[in-house]
Amino acid sequence: MTMRTRTFELTTGHRETVVDLTERCRSFLEEVSAGADGLLNVFVPHATAGVAVIETGAGSDDDLLAALRELLPADDRWRHRHGSPGHGRDHVLPGLVAPHATLPVVDGRMALGTWQSVVLVDTNGDNPVRTVRLSFLA
Repeated sequence: MTMRTRTFELTTGHRETVVDLTERCRSFLEEVSAGADGLLNVFVPHATAGVAVIETGAGSDDDLLAALRELLPADDRWRHRHGSPGHGRDHVLPGLVAPHATLPVVDGRMALGTWQSVVLVDTNGDNPVRTVRLSFLA
């Protein structure tokens, strides 16, 4: 068994956002998988961000953010109160959108469905720079 890992940073900005990581994952697998079967783990080591597998580009990413706004309003109800108003909700986000996803890799490629993409979900405008860890286990 072998494992290859890479980390990279990306800037998400000061607004809630969904960032597509699919191409970065594909490129990583092209470099390290040698066409093998295995597992790709995508992890964000942050208490206020998550990783999801969803459709993008057809409005689903905006729908996800709208649903999270409804479930986790940015108001003063949260006990965790440092940072911008409503920041406590950002610390609850990983309970709903986990900070990781593990995906099957077949012949060196993610076995995603036709419309699926791997995305970073970030509702925390206080932390505009995120680290992503990609790990391939074969």
